[in-house]
Amino acid sequence: MSALSHLRFQPIFREDLWGGRRLASELGKSLGAGDCYAESWEIVDHGTDQSVVVDGPRAGTTLHELVIQDGESLFGRHHPQRHFPLLFKFLDARQALSVQVHPNDEQASRIDPPDSGKTEAWVVLAAEPNSKIYAGLKPGVDRTQLERELANGTCDECLHQFEPQVGDCVLIRAGTVHALGAGLVIAEIQQASDTTYRLFDWNHVDHHGKPRPLHIQESLATIDYSRGPVGPQTPQPTDRPHVERLVECDKFVLDRWQIDGPVTLCGQNRFHLLALVQGSTTLVGGGSSHSLRRGDTILIPACCEIAAMTPQGRAVFLDMVLP
Repeated sequence: MSALSHLRFQPIFREDLWGGRRLASELGKSLGAGDCYAESWEIVDHGTDQSVVVDGPRAGTTLHELVIQDGESLFGRHHPQRHFPLLFKFLDARQALSVQVHPNDEQASRIDPPDSGKTEAWVVLAAEPNSKIYAGLKPGVDRTQLERELANGTCDECLHQFEPQVGDCVLIRAGTVHALGAGLVIAEIQQASDTTYRLFDWNHVDHHGKPRPLHIQESLATIDYSRGPVGPQTPQPTDRPHVERLVECDKFVLDRWQIDGPVTLCGQNRFHLLALVQGSTTLVGGGSSHSLRRGDTILIPACCEIAAMTPQGRAVFLDMVLP
């Protein structure tokens, strides 16, 4: 078996009533027919949802097979892992997403079958005027008030909301009520979980004219009522002037690199998940060379110690690692 090099995967596209076609127009994804492309799952190892390597010596290999067969090379200091612990995706919110909440690890462990919790972070890539993000409850809102507003169909009256700007990053910890408003394109890093409780769906109906199922009791039991309004993260400087830290939590670390000349990324004996969100660049290392453009994602295994990146003009990419 050959050593691991940089890994690129085939995106998994998900259609939903709130999606559109900006995964193609904004991010260059090759979509099929239809106007409801909601998500592009770039990196996933969750049950039957499996990223598959598209080129190189491991072409055709699933991410889970790499975890099992090459875990030490893939994870380095974080080896062993039962599955790849992070899921990265792009979202096109042509319409507002449902108001929802995700369980934490302990709550999700009691689900049948068990799952991991879901803490996630969003980075805004495009925002139409007056687009909104809903994140957290307004100050003082408790379960009683939330239940009352739900019964009245005015759940949004309980939610903190703001108009995001391109580049904003929002950390949504498990237990936080949240929703993406219409008109946003988002990059999302999260725990590898697909457990979502839908609290309110803006009275949407599906293609058959039927409302989607809600999970009101599960949502009410999962919400952390001590968590108030959630706003954009304040980027923190690092010891490298072109790198700022957007999120550092117990599930993942998210940095943003803004470069206009050659840079080197050192592996630090852990994998790096990179997503180019602006510009184009070449990436060399691990015995391979790749040309990346906006919307491309690549996984650098821990065994690949150094990667050299040379942008064509200015480029911005997200760098996601385990703590």
